Amino acid sequence: MDAACIAPEDPDFRGELASDSTEFHVVNALRNLGHEVCILGVKDNVQTFVSTLQEQAPKIVFNLTEEFRGNRRLDSNIAAVLEMLDIPFTGSGSLGLLLCRGKGLSKQLLSLRKIRVPGFATFAPGKSMHVPKHLRYPMVVKPIYGDGSDGIANASLVKDENALKERVQMVHERWKQPAIIEEYINGRELYVGVLGNRRLTVLPPRELFFKNVGENGEGPVLATYRAKWDDEYQKKWGIEFGYAKLEPTVMTRIARVCKKVYRALQIHDYGRLDLRLTPENRIVIMEANANPDVAYGEELAESAAKIGLDYETFIDRILRSALRRNG
Repeated sequence: MDAACIAPEDPDFRGELASDSTEFHVVNALRNLGHEVCILGVKDNVQTFVSTLQEQAPKIVFNLTEEFRGNRRLDSNIAAVLEMLDIPFTGSGSLGLLLCRGKGLSKQLLSLRKIRVPGFATFAPGKSMHVPKHLRYPMVVKPIYGDGSDGIANASLVKDENALKERVQMVHERWKQPAIIEEYINGRELYVGVLGNRRLTVLPPRELFFKNVGENGEGPVLATYRAKWDDEYQKKWGIEFGYAKLEPTVMTRIARVCKKVYRALQIHDYGRLDLRLTPENRIVIMEANANPDVAYGEELAESAAKIGLDYETFIDRILRSALRRNG
């Protein structure tokens, strides 16, 4: 694979980006697969980005963009630039990224497709708050464009209107974006990876286990930022990631629902669906991620390994899926 190169002085990728970064893992996997790879950092200059792409004329771009100018909402714009330049790239296009980024928009669309999502409402900064009567406490308050559990803490779980309004205001002030409120869904926290386009492969679900909730429910029950990324916090509360053990009939239903979500939200090549499985085995879609982390050791790669795809084969499968799609 040829790719636009902005840093030819660092062909071994030993410079700015750390060796544990997603970019490092993907670049090395692609090189081990025999591809010629260079790195183009988007940074904050669109003109340089476009001119370098036009000069290098890559066959395909392995798109790992998560934000532009520090704004996660602009990741879809980078995909749009590649689309306008008619340059093939891996992963979802601008439409899929846009649909998945807006939590309210994606839930509205899935609801129309008869896919179960939590009851929800959105509140923009500066607007009066009216909580719909059909919503039931407890509820979870999140930044509407957040990613990687940004803005989600134990205090995000609110049990009355005063706490809800206080948390919504915090989201407005701290994150400078609308807040979404969702009914809390009691159940197992599952992450389901999907690969492909026409033919989809649903990977073995990963589960976030909350082992020390306590008899009075004083422990964490949300996938907060600390629950995902703080090792000491995970040890304290017995929070672990592992493979979910599910009855075959339940897994079949999960796979069917996840495929529907994947297609409805225009996800391409790879994606991850976050869901809750209630004690009654109801499947509730919490979020769809059209651009999940594909680093070695992360959820998607681990799920792929479970079905026999080593890391290089996993990256190769994403690349070939994109090449076929762009045919």
